[in-house]
Amino acid sequence: MGIKKKLGLSMVSGMLGLALVGGGTFAYFSDQEETNNTFAAGTLDLSVNPEAIIDIDNLKPGDTMMREFNLSNDGSLEIENVNLETNYSVADMNGDNDGDFGEHIKVNFLWNWDQESEPVFETTLYELSEMDPDVVKRDIWDPLWEQKGGLDSGETHDFWVEFEFVDNGEDQNIFQGDSLQLQWIFNATQSEGEDI
Repeated sequence: MGIKKKLGLSMVSGMLGLALVGGGTFAYFSDQEETNNTFAAGTLDLSVNPEAIIDIDNLKPGDTMMREFNLSNDGSLEIENVNLETNYSVADMNGDNDGDFGEHIKVNFLWNWDQESEPVFETTLYELSEMDPDVVKRDIWDPLWEQKGGLDSGETHDFWVEFEFVDNGEDQNIFQGDSLQLQWIFNATQSEGEDI
């Protein structure tokens, strides 16, 4: 047998051996299991009722107005804080007003009946627009030293608020016919993340 035939036969034998060895590496037992996993985010859904807390005409200095409203957590997550943002604009009907009507409208109190707390007390709308009070703050403690702040899913808190057109004992004619549009924005935030 010639050297070419021996080399050719050796190559064919080697390739056949590699094929058998390679094919043999796939001969083993196997098993497979599958898991199906889900990540679903919760919801924050704060609602206020009624949406217009106050709508009144013909105010005069010395008038007080008590109103009730509630905040509800209609979402699936606990609300840790609800910060109150105050914005207002004044329409000067006579063009004679060099004062700020918001400095003469006072919030005597904003009372959270369910927490028995008073997040706003004796401040003007002007001053309140510079604040950002938390109306359901977490660090409320009852007499039994139990923490009861925040707003749980499905929970509703009732609020009372009293406004006053302050009679400062001086001539307030510049406010005749003026109006003030008050916007309260309740900003809800979630509680901290946790191991679940």
